[in-house]
Amino acid sequence: MEAAGAGVAPIRAQYLTSKEQFHAYLKAERESRNQENNQDDGEEDPSSNDQTEPPAKQMKLDGADQVRNQGSQEEVVKEEEKKPQERKRARGQNKSRPCMKPNHYEKDRLCQSVIQECAEKCYFGSQCRFLHDVGEYMAVKPSDLGDSCILFKTFGKCIYGVTCRFARAHLGEDYRNFVNEDLVKQWEGKPLVRNSLSKELQQRLRKKKVCFDKSSEYLSHLGKPSSTGNAGNKAAGNSTGEEGMTNCTASKGNAEGVDVLPPGEETPEYLAVSEKGEASESMVLQSSCLADASKDSTLKTIGPVTDEDVIKLRLCEKKRLDIQGKLYLAPLTTCGNLPFRRICKRFGADVTCGEMAVCTNLLQGQSSEWALLKRHHTEDLFGVQLEGAFPDTMTRCAELLNQTIEMDFVDINVGCPIDLVYKKGGGCALMNRSNKFEQIVRGMNSVLDVPLTVKIRTGVQEKVNLAHKVIPNIRKWGASMVTLHGRSREQRYTKVADWEYIAECAKLASPMPLFGNGDILSYEDANRAMQTGVSGIMIARGALIKPWIFTEVKEQRHWDISSNERFDILKDFTNYGLEHWGSDTQGVEKTRKFMLEWLSFLCRYIPAGLLEYLPQKINERPPYYMGRDYLETLMASQNVDDWIKISEMLLGPVPTNFIFLPKHKANSYR
Repeated sequence: MEAAGAGVAPIRAQYLTSKEQFHAYLKAERESRNQENNQDDGEEDPSSNDQTEPPAKQMKLDGADQVRNQGSQEEVVKEEEKKPQERKRARGQNKSRPCMKPNHYEKDRLCQSVIQECAEKCYFGSQCRFLHDVGEYMAVKPSDLGDSCILFKTFGKCIYGVTCRFARAHLGEDYRNFVNEDLVKQWEGKPLVRNSLSKELQQRLRKKKVCFDKSSEYLSHLGKPSSTGNAGNKAAGNSTGEEGMTNCTASKGNAEGVDVLPPGEETPEYLAVSEKGEASESMVLQSSCLADASKDSTLKTIGPVTDEDVIKLRLCEKKRLDIQGKLYLAPLTTCGNLPFRRICKRFGADVTCGEMAVCTNLLQGQSSEWALLKRHHTEDLFGVQLEGAFPDTMTRCAELLNQTIEMDFVDINVGCPIDLVYKKGGGCALMNRSNKFEQIVRGMNSVLDVPLTVKIRTGVQEKVNLAHKVIPNIRKWGASMVTLHGRSREQRYTKVADWEYIAECAKLASPMPLFGNGDILSYEDANRAMQTGVSGIMIARGALIKPWIFTEVKEQRHWDISSNERFDILKDFTNYGLEHWGSDTQGVEKTRKFMLEWLSFLCRYIPAGLLEYLPQKINERPPYYMGRDYLETLMASQNVDDWIKISEMLLGPVPTNFIFLPKHKANSYR
């Protein structure tokens, strides 16, 4: 055991241990608990991963565990051997992660028509590649994980029927699905999750039959020469790179894959572009043909015609984003999913935002991308974050979302540091592409009825700050708010956030609100951040490490949360995940996957009662320590196998040949 050095969290001496002793303790505890469970006849411990499995399958599971443990040990040895020879430090993402698809979990899957108890309506008939015999499916179906189904218990009906991994809670004779009519009526007409992609809209997007009148009008001006004789704007909103394509309706093979129908004959010219590509703030308000506009609109209006239907709102008349002093949960890729946001809302998060969505994928109607926009009914102040590199795709995507989903604001991601986004000109790269950046902000602002916000970093290079130059322009272009992460792209998360620079930028942004982001893990950190003059704070990794940080900030206290309380949070996440992704095998494994991603951050939390002094710093690495009980010690492990063990306590044994590698390499301690 070594004393805590620089960059190591200060844990009390009586709790410190060595790496060998730490893993030996967990192994011994696991074996003793398994022996106790084996001695119990028919009694199941909720914290055990020993489910009632056929002997052959149990042998496979045990063999998979041994293979996984041997593999992890060999990898550790190999890494130790490679360390002296390594020149580049690990950073960014694990790009070669194994992909577990649904057919890896279930080779014989049941047809959806049978699940919904309407087998006669299978459109594929004898050519259907899924099973239609329920008895045959039940013979190979994995055993149930419990006696209580969260969907049946909450809503009165489980739509997954016999495929549910908790099916015995709601299956009767002949595998008939029980329905609690009282609960079903209670939830009837109350949509729990909004912003889903309809089949009709998806088909129109794929067939390129969606009309973008407002975007077409704005983008048509970007390619036109100005009245002063300018030959044309080189940075026009054309992401295809083809010459002579100044009109957004000219190409069927544009970047976003969406063909734009020509606008109506009479459309208001409310954007005039100057030599510098700046849109005139004085809009020419002309009344357009309301019949034509309503005919092309994707939303049908009901009720009397109002001024807002005829006259476009000026920027100063738009709904304002009033979140001064509120706690903002950052849009977090992968981990910031809907179940996690529900957890944070319960602990006091005021503002939530969906995961980063790529605009081109949304315009192509990709279901997986549209799933990132879903909004739970408890999210009262919700926004979506878009990523893109060109004015045409971003403007059209903004107009599409403005007409089809419910949101309180739209955020532009100008802070994403990953290479895949940066090399295409998106994310942080927009800070160096001021012309494109301006056209994106002005274009999106012109087609949105909700406020537009921008999230940026201090700059691209480590010692070259750009935010103080960009923020005044963002305010001038019409954005309602800007969020500044106090690090550059090159820094990633390896150095502390620069809050002094954030304070300087907050003064430059005034009167536009500026939210600060970076290294907030306690209410003291939040208080110091608010003293810099920012309008509010955004919390990202701090919420992943301890989602109850919102409660701590609002109540101004340290919460020495117990291991059982933390485990209850994971139980709630499990239930929310089964509601959102499904209670069948595919939904269970998807919930497990996102839980494991989250556990790669949760393991960094150090209980307040174990620290020499408070608060814990976000960039201080936790040494090996023994918790106050087995569960607290298990949750402190940074070994993937122990994370899998925790998931098995909630979701049962992992499938055969299961492999998990976290998305992020988590090099923030280096």
